[in-house]
Amino acid sequence: MWQDLQDCLFDAPFTVIAVAEEGRGPEQARPWIEQARPGYPCLIDSDHRVSALYGMVNVPQCVWIDERGVIVRPPETAGSTDHFRRMDMATRTMAPELVEARLAARAAYFQAVRDWVRTGKHALPGDAARARLPVITAAMAQADALFRLALHLRRLGQDGEAAEHFAEASRLHPDSWSMFRDSQVLEPSGFAGGAAFWERVNALGDKPYYPQPVL
Repeated sequence: MWQDLQDCLFDAPFTVIAVAEEGRGPEQARPWIEQARPGYPCLIDSDHRVSALYGMVNVPQCVWIDERGVIVRPPETAGSTDHFRRMDMATRTMAPELVEARLAARAAYFQAVRDWVRTGKHALPGDAARARLPVITAAMAQADALFRLALHLRRLGQDGEAAEHFAEASRLHPDSWSMFRDSQVLEPSGFAGGAAFWERVNALGDKPYYPQPVL
């Protein structure tokens, strides 16, 4: 889908820059990137530094940056929705109307990107953009440091100590699904979408997993 957007705007001063958050290291992300054969830069962030700098908490999220290097839309959900929460857990499938609604939301978001590139629509003025920027609290900064320490310890094979830091990072920054999901990938099961993930999702209640952007 990102390649379609890049191809659609081939004649515009625009490029997609994708960042894969992969705590297990570049070689885990490389096959997916090579298989996609993207025509735009793909970076691999093994330490979640981009998330920490921009205040991202989930994937996919986008930041719109104009030709001056100015953020005109802070991090927001990029075309994904919560329809997956209503899937049939036995078959891991969604009803056709849910699939259609999810695809419609994705199409609307990508159309908004195209409108921005072509006409400037949806770009926020400075004050409005600043108001939507995530506030990085001391707890979030500490969580980021602990998370990256946990990744480092895991790479050294010190799993027990790493697990303690993962848990504390998630406690300090419970809104960061990226931290939680990547720490779950590094668990012995190696599965980020397992029982622990669904338990956490279900505990959200009415709170969205993918907050929808206001366009």
